Amino acid sequence: MAILSILRYLTTATVLVFHCKTLSADQDSSFAFKRFGKDPNFEANIALYGDAKVVNGGSSVQLTNSVSSSAGRVMYKKPIKFVEGNPRKSASFSTYFSFSLSREAGDGLAFVMVPSGFDFKVFGNSSFGLPLGLEKSESRVLAVEFDSLKDAKYDDLNGNHVGIDMGSLVSVKVSNLSSVNLVLNNGEKLQSWIDYEASSKRLEVRLSQFGDTKPIDPLLSYSIDLSKLWNDEGVFVCLSSSNRNSSQTCFAYSWSFKVRSVPHWMHSEPLNPEVFVENKKSVVQQKRSDCFLRVLTALLFGTACGALGAFTVMYLCTIFASRRPIVPKECSVHPVEFEYKKVKVVVDKAIEDGK
Repeated sequence: MAILSILRYLTTATVLVFHCKTLSADQDSSFAFKRFGKDPNFEANIALYGDAKVVNGGSSVQLTNSVSSSAGRVMYKKPIKFVEGNPRKSASFSTYFSFSLSREAGDGLAFVMVPSGFDFKVFGNSSFGLPLGLEKSESRVLAVEFDSLKDAKYDDLNGNHVGIDMGSLVSVKVSNLSSVNLVLNNGEKLQSWIDYEASSKRLEVRLSQFGDTKPIDPLLSYSIDLSKLWNDEGVFVCLSSSNRNSSQTCFAYSWSFKVRSVPHWMHSEPLNPEVFVENKKSVVQQKRSDCFLRVLTALLFGTACGALGAFTVMYLCTIFASRRPIVPKECSVHPVEFEYKKVKVVVDKAIEDGK
C-alpha cells in the first residue's frame, strides 16, 4: 500500500508540474475583459487605434463614430506565438466577444489576426479597417468578417453574412445569417465564439444573440494550418471596424482570448470541412471514440508503469531481506535447561539443612 501511495503521489506531482508549466507559458497569450475602462490591465495590454475609444464608463469600446468614413480597432499589444518549442508544438485558441452594429449598412466588424511584422500604417477606412490593396495581393492576414454591406467587388453574398477571409477580402467560406434568423445591424447585442483546434487544424465560427448559450454546431468551419501560415512568427489579434460612407456605429462590450498548448502526440491530419458538415453525427461519434481510446490507453499505460514499479520495489526488498544475518544455534539460550539448574540448587540446600 505504501508503494502504491508513493507512485500515486509522484504521478500527481508530475501532472501538476506540467499543468503549472503550461499555465505559465500561456499566461501572456490569454486575456479577458468584461469591462474596459476600469480594468487596470486594459491600458497595459490593449491599444486603441483610429476612432476607437472607451465609452459609457468603461462598459464598452466604440470603434466607429456616427459619421461617414469612420474606422477604429482595439488590439492586444503582445504578439502571440502558435508554434513553439523543440519538438515544435502547435497551439489552439478560443476567442469570445460581444458587439452591436447600428441599423445603417456599413462594413460591420472583423476579428483580425496579422503577423507581428505587419505594417499597421496601412490600416485605414477600407473594408473593416483592413489594409488597402489586400484584395489585390495575397497576404498572411486571417480575418472573420461580420458584414452588413453587400459589396459586389468582393463577391459578397448579401448584406447580412459572416465570412472567413484568408489573405484577401474575398471570403473563402461564407454563411448567410438570414437562414439562421440572425441580423447583424439591428442595434441588438450579439456574441461570437471563434475556435481553432491545432489537433484537427480546423477553424470554427459561432454566433448567437447575446445571453444565449454557445451553439453546438458551428456557423462556419474551415480547414487551415496556422503553424504553416505564420511559422515561428508572433501574431497580433484585434477587433476592427469601419463604416466607409455610412454612419454605422460599432460597439464592443467584452472580449476574451485564450491559448491552449497541444501536445505533439495529439496532432492529426486536418479534416475536410465539407465532410464534417455532411457527416457531423458520425464525426462526433468518432471523436468521442478517439477520446475514449486515448483516455483508456493513458490509464492502461499508467497502470502498467505503476505495477512494474511496485514489482521492482518488492523484488529488491525480497533480495535484500534474504541476506540478513542469522543468530548461531550455540549462542541461543534454552529456557528449559535454565529452569532445571535452578531446581537442582534448591535440592542441595535442603540436604545441608538436614545434617
